[in-house]
Amino acid sequence: MQHDDIFDRGLQFDISALLERRKVLGLLAGAGLATLAGCGSDSTGTASNTSSSRPPSASSSAGASASSAGASASGATCAEIPEETAGPYPGDGSNGPNILTESGVVRSDIRSSVGSASGTAEGVPLTVDLTLLDTSKDCSALSGAAVYLWQCDRDGNYSMYSESIASENYLRGVQESDGEGKLTFKSVFPACYTGRWPHIHFEVYPSLARTTSPDHKIAVSQIALPRDICEAVYATDGYSQSVHNLSQVSLDSDGIFGDGHTSQLGTVTGSVSSGLAVSLSVAV
Repeated sequence: MQHDDIFDRGLQFDISALLERRKVLGLLAGAGLATLAGCGSDSTGTASNTSSSRPPSASSSAGASASSAGASASGATCAEIPEETAGPYPGDGSNGPNILTESGVVRSDIRSSVGSASGTAEGVPLTVDLTLLDTSKDCSALSGAAVYLWQCDRDGNYSMYSESIASENYLRGVQESDGEGKLTFKSVFPACYTGRWPHIHFEVYPSLARTTSPDHKIAVSQIALPRDICEAVYATDGYSQSVHNLSQVSLDSDGIFGDGHTSQLGTVTGSVSSGLAVSLSVAV
């Protein structure tokens, strides 16, 4: 007896399955049968597991930051995140390969490749915590939106493009914002390559279902990383080439952040030895 292969059907299949599962769970909850699904008091599923895996100091700081953002949402005003270039290595189909249609791209941990690729990026662990805010609604939390995030590895290479890792697709992934507008990625600290300040790329989409095409994105920007943290990371094994590159550039001379980076400079907590976390509020 043969069975249909439910794997590797692409992101659209993943999303359809996710939405159907949510619909079923919603019906069970309405009938008073939610306990059969094993949900208990944790309605966030894997999100709670991701949170517990963050560096202790990072998770508490990120939680406090998110709480502050939520508290100041009502009646507050905030500036939209600056629009930046996606660069030559977006991997979203706008310039060559498209990981957004790949099954498995919706994940929190982006350190390993998905699909037929099997590589894992090495480097100092970095958790990326983003809080999405809706500028059209007094900076209230933007829930149900999605972020596609990507970055270079510790050698300054981009998966899917750089010759040495063209067959890999790690350090790329998609996450959906929760009820507080928050989402998290587990990654590694990126390198500083020639001509650019250390950074992380991201695109914001109105919903998870619309991340299959870059035509649907509502914002594209970059996260800048603080100099002192970069210097601490680059003093460790594997980042030696970044030391020289960092000495040749500054936030003010960088071609992207040079026109202003106040709302793009992330707040970093944790340590190089136990893992770092960068947090940023993103108003769109």
